Amino acid sequence: MNFYKSISLASLTLLTGFALSSCEKDTDGRPQISPGTPVASKIMPDSAAGGSVVTLTGTGLGDIRTIVFEKQNVPAGFQPTLNTSEALIFRVPADASGGKQNVVFTNSAGQSVTVPFKVLAYPTVSDVSNYLFTKGTVITVTGNNLDDVTAVAVADSVKGISDAATIVSKSKKELVVQMPATTLNRGTLSITNSTGRMRTKQEFINVDKAYKIFTDSYGTDFQDASWGDAGVKSTKEFKDGTASAAKTFQKGNWHLIGFANWGASALTYSPDYTYITGWIKGASADYSLYLTTDASAGGFGGFSEKNRIDVKANTWTYFKLKLSDIDFWSAGKTLKQVGFRIKGPDKQDETFYFDDIMLVK
Repeated sequence: MNFYKSISLASLTLLTGFALSSCEKDTDGRPQISPGTPVASKIMPDSAAGGSVVTLTGTGLGDIRTIVFEKQNVPAGFQPTLNTSEALIFRVPADASGGKQNVVFTNSAGQSVTVPFKVLAYPTVSDVSNYLFTKGTVITVTGNNLDDVTAVAVADSVKGISDAATIVSKSKKELVVQMPATTLNRGTLSITNSTGRMRTKQEFINVDKAYKIFTDSYGTDFQDASWGDAGVKSTKEFKDGTASAAKTFQKGNWHLIGFANWGASALTYSPDYTYITGWIKGASADYSLYLTTDASAGGFGGFSEKNRIDVKANTWTYFKLKLSDIDFWSAGKTLKQVGFRIKGPDKQDETFYFDDIMLVK
């Protein structure tokens, strides 16, 4: 009989436990703090980049449900279980627009508090449509935080020269500028927005100041000096202007496209020249071309690995080679021939296009 009495008492205890638990309020893990009248006393820090952790302190901050950055109404993520009525922790959204703006905090009762904040969003550049320019050239810059850009210039901080470019259009991810006239041989873009100023890693070449081997036509006193089938001026394909130099490399012949200046204007050695630069449009597959000159230590027609240019299929590939890093021009020699040679091609004839081949100081 005592056995049955014990079972009855245990059952009663269990049922009582179920009853009590069923009366408890289900929660989502938020602290059980009633919404008050939110008052902000301090935000730390008061400026930060996307992804940064920020703390708001004050009173009545319990049960905040939304945090919104006013520029373009960008919501911020936060973890309610970490918040109290005196402190709120959140992150600056990665896609928040840069500059001064308000952040609006709203609780479950619809009451809000607004706090001024500055989102640090420096302009960034991931790609550009061209690295070469003359006065009036339009260049498209791709990146981020470009919608509030206020100034763009071609600049050289060492020489202290900065020439303003014209902003044609701008959006969050794209900036279009018209390049200015400048005395610079080459320079970076200085881009300023509401957060501050940055300089591009990309360097831009002033075509008007370069020594031209081929642009829309052969440079002064230059002519074709290709092996096998001649190189030709083509208006079918071009990176800039109206024409390029085209060369069909015949299957298995290991030929080259050559540019030659046999006259008295051939360029004597000068250490002032720093780069050779240009564009090559690839053929039906990826290939490597080898830059070669008659002023090199190895002689014209060589295959120096330092001079190799990897060219993607059916795509304009930009190259910019530092002369001191390759076998291009031995001191004391006159530069008369510049060429691009191929190993092969093995499967079929392949046509390449060459544009804006230049020497740059």
